[in-house]
Amino acid sequence: MQLCANKLDKKDFFGKSDPFLVFYRSNEDGTFTICHKTEVIKNTLNPAWQPFTIPVRALCNGDYDRTVKVDVYDWDRDGSHDFIGEFTTSYRELSRGQSQFNVYEVLNPKKKGRKKKYVNSGTVTLLSFKVESEYTFVDFIRGGTQLNFTVAIDFTASNGNPSQPTSLHYMNPYQLNAYAMALKAVGEIIQDYDSDKLFPAYGFGAKLPPDGKISHAFPLNSDCENANCVGIEGVLEAYYDCLRKVQLYGPTNFAPVINQVAQCASEVTDGSQYFVLLIITDGVISDMVQTREAVVTAASLPMSIIIVGVGPAEFDAMEELDGDEVRVSSRGRVAERDIVQFVPFRDYIDRSGNQVLSMARLAKDVLAEIPDQLLSFMKTRGIEPRPALNPSPTPQINVHL
Repeated sequence: MQLCANKLDKKDFFGKSDPFLVFYRSNEDGTFTICHKTEVIKNTLNPAWQPFTIPVRALCNGDYDRTVKVDVYDWDRDGSHDFIGEFTTSYRELSRGQSQFNVYEVLNPKKKGRKKKYVNSGTVTLLSFKVESEYTFVDFIRGGTQLNFTVAIDFTASNGNPSQPTSLHYMNPYQLNAYAMALKAVGEIIQDYDSDKLFPAYGFGAKLPPDGKISHAFPLNSDCENANCVGIEGVLEAYYDCLRKVQLYGPTNFAPVINQVAQCASEVTDGSQYFVLLIITDGVISDMVQTREAVVTAASLPMSIIIVGVGPAEFDAMEELDGDEVRVSSRGRVAERDIVQFVPFRDYIDRSGNQVLSMARLAKDVLAEIPDQLLSFMKTRGIEPRPALNPSPTPQINVHL
């Protein structure tokens, strides 16, 4: 929606105002609830406000004829904004778009009662009105969008010897290590959205047999032609098997595996598939420059990256990739979307040692951003969900504790 105004009442000595609009939805009990404020336009009686968006539910709660009241104010620095006037409309009237029906007289009841020659305090004109459908994550899943889940596990030497209890990769026959817990927690929920249950799984930072070559994207199942594992249990099995064969080494390079998944994502950008890469690591990234570049490239693709930090290390560098506050950039390019979610696993470990509770807490947080990240990609590409393949309810990504 976009509006402009003409010949609003002037408020200061110089004949200027700083006008803004406040939209209110009427309630059944006769009261009004604020649902939008425009920006302030300084020093003008003929403002044109920026286009803005209001959810239909907030504007009229689904009742297209419900009264919508709009107040026009003159902004004051001390917060005592001066009332210029008001007008009423409705969703149905606004939906007619720009026309003679959507030019509104701004009326000030006090002035109207006081001045015989009072006509109005200016006019507000609707310049444009467009209704856009807001789709949900579930709409896309029901329409057949598949989540493709890929795992990448850190096999660098800083994890410690897997045969020692102090190692983050320790293969304890009685309980899961931190890597297995993170993998199982996230994977078991995501696999509900992946119909074939085949998950590519990679390792990085190890020396591989037989010649000791260092690799930063090797398949856990040792099959270079097909890195897929069957189900999360298949990934865990390949992970344990790999620990017995490879030599933990280094450095900690993320870029190769990010680029590998990004290559797959770049081949399917029609909304039918969305790729989620889970990286589990114990340490500081060695190739931060290349990783930033890889993240910026991946941000324009149907892809999200979850990084779970295990162990006691400081993960300050990881926060740089999690663009919640400052968007990741590389060589002058800024990431189109925020696609990285980083969490340290230690923040989720239950003090009583309850692994199920620890895993549930982790899954809830790391998966919370995936729906919005998927929707942001679909929206920027103008992709709408396909008609529902199955009308039955689809599970949502959430964990109830």
